[in-house]
Amino acid sequence: MPVVCVVAVLVLANLVNNWLVRGSLAYVLTCAAATVVLLVIARWDGLTRADLGLGAAALRRGLRWAPVLAGAVLAGYLLLLAVPAGRGVFQDSRAADLSAGELLWNVLVRVPLGTVLLEETAFRGVLWAMFRRRWGAAWATAGSSLLFGLWHVLPSRGLNRSNAAVGSAFGGGPADAAATVAVAVAVTAVAGVVLCEVRRRSGSLLAPAALHWAVNAFGYALAWAVSGGASPAASRA
Repeated sequence: MPVVCVVAVLVLANLVNNWLVRGSLAYVLTCAAATVVLLVIARWDGLTRADLGLGAAALRRGLRWAPVLAGAVLAGYLLLLAVPAGRGVFQDSRAADLSAGELLWNVLVRVPLGTVLLEETAFRGVLWAMFRRRWGAAWATAGSSLLFGLWHVLPSRGLNRSNAAVGSAFGGGPADAAATVAVAVAVTAVAGVVLCEVRRRSGSLLAPAALHWAVNAFGYALAWAVSGGASPAASRA
């Protein structure tokens, strides 16, 4: 029953965030509220802070992992930018249309206190701990990663129209959206496996959270810069 309740909360949060919420503040508040509910359910299921990777020792380990993981992501992105073909990955209208203030909001508030907070608590914290206690670490990784992939069905709609590289690979029409969503689900499920492995090896929820934040936040910032958002003309617009 606790697992079913967690999945139900995530389904509701996913629907609210993708169909009802329009403003960034409402998105962050929805994610924060869902996170609190998930932690209450975890407590009901008997999970401790240590089980969730949130114990004092775990947080200290996570703080050691965080800068290394974030630095690796930034280095990888910069290498990708150095390749002409790689620049297309960063041509994304979702970042290009942001003002400087909106970019900072996304990087410093929306991503860490909305996206990362809820998704890491849910998939690498609560669900992973619940599955691991019942079926072991391998099944915990498989189950939570599959659900993480499915979590991205609604957010990936329209990805082929907003991202130049995705549109080039799959086409930009409505008929191409299904293939884009299927690939996005598969890719995020694999990403979930990587994040779960970071969680397992570090013993801390903070480590995958740092990696997740770096992928999203640096991605936003570099896409904004590539689009010309860092130019004086764009700043005045």
